[in-house]
Amino acid sequence: MPHPTTYVLVHGAWHDGRSWNRVAPLLTAEGHRVFAPSLTGHGDKADLLGPEVGLTTHTDDVIGLILEHDLNDVVLVGHSYAGLVISNVANRVPERISRLVYLDAMVPTHGENAIDVMPLTQALIDGAAGSAQPWRIPPLPELAAPLGLFGVTDPDDISWLKSTLTDESVLCFQQPAEMDDPAQASIPRAHILCVGNEPEGVARRPIPKFQPNGEPSRVHTLDTGHDAMITKPAELCALLLDNS
Repeated sequence: MPHPTTYVLVHGAWHDGRSWNRVAPLLTAEGHRVFAPSLTGHGDKADLLGPEVGLTTHTDDVIGLILEHDLNDVVLVGHSYAGLVISNVANRVPERISRLVYLDAMVPTHGENAIDVMPLTQALIDGAAGSAQPWRIPPLPELAAPLGLFGVTDPDDISWLKSTLTDESVLCFQQPAEMDDPAQASIPRAHILCVGNEPEGVARRPIPKFQPNGEPSRVHTLDTGHDAMITKPAELCALLLDNS
């Protein structure tokens, strides 16, 4: 068996650590160490959601986990909004990260926030502005098949996913990514894109041809909806293992 790898799986907006429930056991079964924390405001930390929770909070969550367990050579996987989170983490503790994996994720440059990467995010903020609590954004609604709920279409899976989703703080989408440490640029990166049933009007920024370290970009695709960890866990696991 190859040397065990440490994976830290970071969920996207509105989700929690349980979104990785089908992927984590597959990685563990291959002998690897896996952490899938819930970020502040989600899962077992849902009661901590407030207007002050932002990208910085979530960055601190992941760094706290890494330091608490003294993790090194970490493969840091970020889904969706968590592309911003893992970028920030890599900037703060680059010496502990061996690889970044962006799973259908926002990929920022230094100083960009979620709105810069995906302008549609501003519409969600504007939609919340007239509510009683304008700082909180409810989860996206279920759409007609084949779009479903974040690309999940199985009725049982949709029911389960709905039970895990919680609101997101506006500040998460407004705070900028910090990527000014030259050391983070040397970390290898891989991108996994979910393709085939993207919602209309959701434009994905093209992946640059080259990584910040100068190597050609590693881009993989999965023919599935946005929440690949739920809809295609085995296929996703295979890609994560292949890039170890």
